[in-house]
Amino acid sequence: MSKTTAWVAHAAGQKLVREEIDLGPIGADDVEVQVEHCGICHSDISVLKNEWGMSQYPAVLGHEVVGRVVAIGSAVKSVSVGQRVGIGWNSASCMHCRQCMSGDHQLCSQAQPTIIGHRGGFAGLVRSHWAWTLPIPEGLDHAEAGPLLCGGITVFNPIAMYAQPTSRVGIVGIGGLGHMGVKFAKAYGCDVTAFTSSESKFDEARSFGAHHVVSSRNSNAIKSLAGTLDLLVVTVNVPMDWDALITTLAPKGRLHIVGAVLEPMALSIVSLIFGQKCVSSSPTGSPVDMSDMLEFAARQKVTPQTEHYPMSRINEAFQRLEEGKARYRIVLDADF
Repeated sequence: MSKTTAWVAHAAGQKLVREEIDLGPIGADDVEVQVEHCGICHSDISVLKNEWGMSQYPAVLGHEVVGRVVAIGSAVKSVSVGQRVGIGWNSASCMHCRQCMSGDHQLCSQAQPTIIGHRGGFAGLVRSHWAWTLPIPEGLDHAEAGPLLCGGITVFNPIAMYAQPTSRVGIVGIGGLGHMGVKFAKAYGCDVTAFTSSESKFDEARSFGAHHVVSSRNSNAIKSLAGTLDLLVVTVNVPMDWDALITTLAPKGRLHIVGAVLEPMALSIVSLIFGQKCVSSSPTGSPVDMSDMLEFAARQKVTPQTEHYPMSRINEAFQRLEEGKARYRIVLDADF
């Protein structure tokens, strides 16, 4: 059995408290990782506050984990003790359903979220199934890699699935997700348009790689883009003028939503029909998708813009993220 120290949430919205927890015996397929860094994602806030109605308490949050392997189960052959690895939103899947067998592990109906019904990475130790424990490439700064394991793959996957280097790609929202979307789309070779509601972010969006920047509050600016974008990735979690955004799409264009917008969408179907346009969405990605993303990020030198806090200041860091002050991802450095 492995005992470790963790930051624990005992009820919805409560501050995290430092406690000792027992991880129990290690399973045959498990990898035990000593946490070095763990990013804070907005999903951690959503689970902490039970915004999705699926949280389980007490909860150990944290699903953008980077650390060293310290123990492996008897069936593990993919990683070795001492290796630096990462763990993202999922920590396991069934490995035998149609989705897992076809490479879409993230769509497994039994996929195990790292922070719901499982102890996450705001701890000294965390465990994951070997398939979801991903080696960190040597060329990638491991201290900055954590946010790639959730936010990064979330925006990388639609670009990899639906864009080409010749594509014109729009990214709506220049925040924790969107700034990485701009970086990935630029590195992929696309012509990139950033949409932001904050004019103070215009220059930053250009520094991330955007060729064009548009105010998402300026209807005339949005209308001027009518029929130009092949892919529009929405990273915000608030309602938008969906019809206005759809008008920016070229024929056969795609509006792809990765922000967890809780309100229903109102759409004009006629504009979709006559432009043969589509609306889609996706979660994170499979282990292979995530490995490809990490290799691409290492090769193209794509890293998130981060702020670092010691994990002992976790509640302060959560408050900063919730207040929208983070620029643009927060990473906690383990200091147990």
